[in-house]
Amino acid sequence: EVQVVESGGDLVQAGGSLRLSCTASGLTFDDYAMGWFRQAPGKERERVSCISWTRSDNPYYADSVKGRFTISRDNAKNTLYLQMNSLKPDDTAMYYCGADVVWPCSAWGDLAHYGQGTQVTVSS
Repeated sequence: EVQVVESGGDLVQAGGSLRLSCTASGLTFDDYAMGWFRQAPGKERERVSCISWTRSDNPYYADSVKGRFTISRDNAKNTLYLQMNSLKPDDTAMYYCGADVVWPCSAWGDLAHYGQGTQVTVSS
């Protein structure tokens, strides 16, 4: 059974930083593209950042986070990270980690695996 577990969400002041982590089990981590998504109350889920299983594919970043967020993965630890700097109140959302064998992550469908999310709240 595939399990995806996010951690690292917190309440932080605007301008602050957080690092989210995501561990995945029950799959061959090296073979999966990984991604971060977020959903704020009353809004649709948004793709934040994705990283392929191969370094030949450039990571994806939403325009709203470019230059502030950095995605990375440690295949030895089956772990995905999202370093978030210069946080804004608009970044407040539930952040979800996902995994799929499809790239780019815009093409992910119903077979993608997602965790339960970790809450990020940015106060002004």
